[in-house]
Amino acid sequence: MYNDKTLICKDCGAEFVFTAGEQEFYASKGFENEPQRCKDCRIARKNAVRSNREMFTTTCANCGKEAKVPFEPREGRPVYCSECFGQNK
Repeated sequence: MYNDKTLICKDCGAEFVFTAGEQEFYASKGFENEPQRCKDCRIARKNAVRSNREMFTTTCANCGKEAKVPFEPREGRPVYCSECFGQNK
């Protein structure tokens, strides 16, 4: 049903392949638009957004270690380091 398509990245102008498998995945998620950036440009864009994030330092409510979180902790609400957060999931 799906065939590989060659697309042009809107950031760097390079050609990239939008595979049949990727098209099927996009359709299963309800995405209607094709990707506009190649994989390298998508990764670079995602990392640029993350690097601009303000990080806050707090103490983990479980183990007491220092934790950096991308939100300002509120009084009376527990905040966990990444290790403890993963264990509590």
